[in-house]
Amino acid sequence: MTELHRLTLAELNEGLRARRFSSVELARHYLARIERFNPALNAFITVTGEQALAAARKADELIADGEALPLAGLPLVHKDIFCTDGVLTTCGSRILSNFVAPYDATVVERLAEVGMVMLGKTNMDEFAMGSSNENSWYGPVRNPWDPKKVPGGSSGGSAAAVAARLTPAATGTDTGGSIRQPAALTGLTGFKPTYGRVSRYGMIAFASSLDQAGVLTQTVRDAAMLLAHMAGFDPRDSTSVDTPVPDYVGGLDQPLAGLKVGLLQEFFEKGLEEESGKLVREALRLYEKLGAKLVEVSLPNLPLSVPAYYVVAPAECSSNLSRFDGVRFGLRCENPTDLLDMYKRSRGEGFGDEVKRRIMTGTYVLSAGYYDAYYLRAQKVRRLITDDFARAFKEVDVLMGPTSPTPAFDIGAKVDDPVTMYLNDIYTIGANLAGLPATSVPCGLSGGLPVGLQIIGPHFAEAKLLNVAHWYQRETQWHQQMPRAYE
Repeated sequence: MTELHRLTLAELNEGLRARRFSSVELARHYLARIERFNPALNAFITVTGEQALAAARKADELIADGEALPLAGLPLVHKDIFCTDGVLTTCGSRILSNFVAPYDATVVERLAEVGMVMLGKTNMDEFAMGSSNENSWYGPVRNPWDPKKVPGGSSGGSAAAVAARLTPAATGTDTGGSIRQPAALTGLTGFKPTYGRVSRYGMIAFASSLDQAGVLTQTVRDAAMLLAHMAGFDPRDSTSVDTPVPDYVGGLDQPLAGLKVGLLQEFFEKGLEEESGKLVREALRLYEKLGAKLVEVSLPNLPLSVPAYYVVAPAECSSNLSRFDGVRFGLRCENPTDLLDMYKRSRGEGFGDEVKRRIMTGTYVLSAGYYDAYYLRAQKVRRLITDDFARAFKEVDVLMGPTSPTPAFDIGAKVDDPVTMYLNDIYTIGANLAGLPATSVPCGLSGGLPVGLQIIGPHFAEAKLLNVAHWYQRETQWHQQMPRAYE
């Protein structure tokens, strides 16, 4: 039983069906690892042990009766941005530190419907605002590869939990790279679907036109297994797209013959750490050996993605976060003198510095006299970036490059310099602005720390992305590496 955490989600699924172990044994194994290792990592906000064991017992009964649901008995954790019925949902913020959701998010609901067992809710940058998971009211998450380093954000708790094998899989959200960047920094597969492919219902909003739910797993196959059940139309989400969901798992081994890979020139210019660039280029050469054709592609407006994003995202955040006012739910200040005092003090005491910074920026760019100069112009730039991607995909099937400019950096190294921190997302933001699917897979170690290869595809090309990324993992072992302290 001590080796269960070494198995992938697919291997665990096979073992459960073959009765080599039970779902209860599996849940107990991971809950014991969480109890042992989480105090040092701070990856969890809430652990749902009793609930997990009850769900596991139910899964074992279904398996014994031959009525097992597709993923029955498999453990996972949810980023604490997804509403979970009867369980604390905090968004990593003091303002929601007492909020117990009265319903399940669609993502939570769909994975529960196929029999998955929730172990708990993971730590995150407050309201998903951050690149390092240092902005949580519950304290920073630490990288299992080196506890002095950040795990990336905002889905850093989910990433750290999977990397340390405290769970075989986790959900996350990606607004500007918040699945792919922590996946790269912790040696995982991180997958962000097309905007609208996975329902946002019950996922607490940061920037509504950018947020998208996805997964963090050990392998591409594991990601495909989860996405197959997460994806699909949801009438409760006005941005959900009603388009068929392909067989993601069944298409993993399709041949790569004739694949055209675009090398993003802008991703290999100044700012990329030398060793990271070398590892990404080695990954690209492997694709050549597998029969792919490499084509240099330029997206001239892509360098504008960071400034465009940091106008659009704060603008939407200032609107979305106006609902947290101490009236209906969440923190309310003590002894307010009047309604205005309650608003001001509840928000002032409940939000952290980064959230306040983005609310103020967003309110400014939407204000009279500045809307056209900032917000409208940023949306025009967003359109140009989207058009650049569309032109590129007329020439190539997928685009590849690094996920992050550097491996994981020290906790505290950039926290006092927001602009430098924002530049950590320079390679990931473009896909969010254009609403494209993208994934990060581990492609090597630089100074003992993981490096990620990013693959971006056209809208609703998740099956192709999974297929392309899976072939890389068929030929390499980087996805099998794990931090020694957690073996």
